[in-house]
Amino acid sequence: MRTTFQDELNLLETTLHEEGALVLRALRGALNALEQRDHELADEVIAFDDDVDERYVKVVEGIQSLLARQTPVASDLRLVLAMLHINLHLERMADYCVTIAKLSKLVPEVEPSPRFIEGFEDMGARCEEMTRIAMDAFADRDLARAEVLVELDELVDRANRRVVERILELGGAARMREYGLRMVLVSRALERIGDHAVDIGEQVAYLLTGEFREFTDASHPASREA
Repeated sequence: MRTTFQDELNLLETTLHEEGALVLRALRGALNALEQRDHELADEVIAFDDDVDERYVKVVEGIQSLLARQTPVASDLRLVLAMLHINLHLERMADYCVTIAKLSKLVPEVEPSPRFIEGFEDMGARCEEMTRIAMDAFADRDLARAEVLVELDELVDRANRRVVERILELGGAARMREYGLRMVLVSRALERIGDHAVDIGEQVAYLLTGEFREFTDASHPASREA
C-alpha cells in the first residue's frame, strides 16, 4: 500500500511539473503575440489554456482521491498541501498569460516607442526565469534557490513601475492613450505572474521547514485571491 501511495505522489508531482512547463510555453507565446502583433498566435495561447486546465484538474482530482484513501502525515502531508497550492498558482499564472494574449488582440494600430516592447520583454524574461527557478526549487527541494525569487521579484516590480511611468507620459491621440491603458494591464499581468512565482517559492519553504512564512514583509495577495 505504501508503494502505491508513493507512486501516486510521484505521479502528481510529475503532472505538476508538466503544468509548469505549459505555463512557461504560454508565457512565451503571449509575449511573442504581443511583440509581433500576431493574432493567430494569441488565439493559440488562449486555446492552449485548456491544456493547463487539464493538468490542473488532474492534480486536484488526484489529491482528492489520495486523501480519500490515504492518511498522509508529516512531510507527506506537507507535500500534498504544497502541491495543492502550487497547482493553483500555476493555473492563475496561465490565466494571466491568456489575459496578455487577449489584450494583444485589442491593442490599437499605433507605433509606440521601442522602449515599451523592450520593457515588456525584460519583464517577461524575468517572469520566465522566476517560474523556472520556482519549479526547480520545488523539484530539488532547494530553499536557497526559492529565496532568490524575492530579489528577482523586486526587479520585476521595478520594471513594472518604469513601464507605467512611460505610459503615463503618453499623450497625443486617443488611440495612443488606449494603447497605454491596454499596456498598463499587460504590465500588471506580468507583475502578478512574478508574485505567483514567489508564492510557489514560499510553498517550497513550507514543504522543507513545516512553517509557512512570507519571504518579505510585503503581502503577496496571490495566495488570497478568489
